[in-house]
Amino acid sequence: MAANGAECEQPQKRLGPRDKQNGSSTESSLRERKQQDREERLSLVLWKRPLITLQYFFLETLITLKEWTWKLWRRRGLVFLSVVLLSLFSLAYSIEGAHQEYVQYLEKKFLWCAYWVGLGILSSVGLGTGLHTFLLYLGPHIASVTLAAYECGSVQFPEPPYPAQIVCPEDDALQESISLWTIMSKVRLEACMWGAGTAIGELPPYFMARAARLSGADPDDEDYEEFEEMLEQAQSAQDFASRAKLAVQNMVQKVGFFGILACASIPNPLFDLAGITCGHFLIPFWTFFGATLIGKAIIKMHIQKLFVIITFSKHIVEQMVSLIGIIPGVGASLQKPFREYLEAQRTKLHNPAGDASGAGESWLAWVFEKVVLVMVCYFILSIINSMAQSYAKRLQQKKYSEEKTK
Repeated sequence: MAANGAECEQPQKRLGPRDKQNGSSTESSLRERKQQDREERLSLVLWKRPLITLQYFFLETLITLKEWTWKLWRRRGLVFLSVVLLSLFSLAYSIEGAHQEYVQYLEKKFLWCAYWVGLGILSSVGLGTGLHTFLLYLGPHIASVTLAAYECGSVQFPEPPYPAQIVCPEDDALQESISLWTIMSKVRLEACMWGAGTAIGELPPYFMARAARLSGADPDDEDYEEFEEMLEQAQSAQDFASRAKLAVQNMVQKVGFFGILACASIPNPLFDLAGITCGHFLIPFWTFFGATLIGKAIIKMHIQKLFVIITFSKHIVEQMVSLIGIIPGVGASLQKPFREYLEAQRTKLHNPAGDASGAGESWLAWVFEKVVLVMVCYFILSIINSMAQSYAKRLQQKKYSEEKTK
């Protein structure tokens, strides 16, 4: 019996290395095929293949709308409750009475907060390239309030037109001592709402990785695939980017709440990896979201806000404009439009009804508007490309599944 067992085991020992070699070659060819498919998807952009890109974008949009409709139908109780509450608010909004003052106040605050939360979500949710709403909207808003506060000697701007337009108060009794804390308090609500929006935008990577870990299914996400490859090659990582990603992953995994808080409290382009790590290792939702919310909406937001306020304080701005004039050759020509722009802004703050537009203001305003327009257009194009690539990946995965069933 023992001899027969030994004879049976001998062929298996001879075939073992060959089986391993075949398995490794199959795995290698599969990895190469996935890399080719990934490169093919990334080439699917509007400026290279416009017709196919638009077709795939519309098909992916229809699939996404269908999925959202089904999710809403599954939560129809919550949807019905939301419709009832919205109807009650609409009824209170349309009926005349003493309550209108409070309704209008709540409406104004709600829309103002929703505006900044929405911009924060767009900044971090991962649609396309992400819209840099801090540089385009919140940063300029804080800078405008800072410049106006030093010029007016007060942050008690008349409402309306604030926040749509900043005008100095006419009552001299509202004059006050301007400090960093005064300006920070004035823009705290919008800054914190924007930070909360960025925290909400970090949730999709967390939920995606958590669902993939619980179900054992392969997620439809490039970042998660990169994360799994990073875990497999953790010991052999040599380049700086891989070591930085591993450092974020180790901090979040080992330190927990305070590790997430540390990663969220500083400008960190690798924070998406923190969300994926938390989801993959099944860190509780409130541990992840609580630390992310505190870090982004409170700590990080105050750091960014303080930087903008200091940069655009009166004496710093005057020094920067003076330094522009030192540039050899073009200094004087560049300095003139900036001085005219600042002078026009001061005039507008004290005399909003007058014609304060000058050549410097129109030139700088025109440049900034075009920069914003270009960035928004590129953001929209990146969303179209991303959704078209998602549909292409659906087709590739369908092809894989059909090949496995054969």
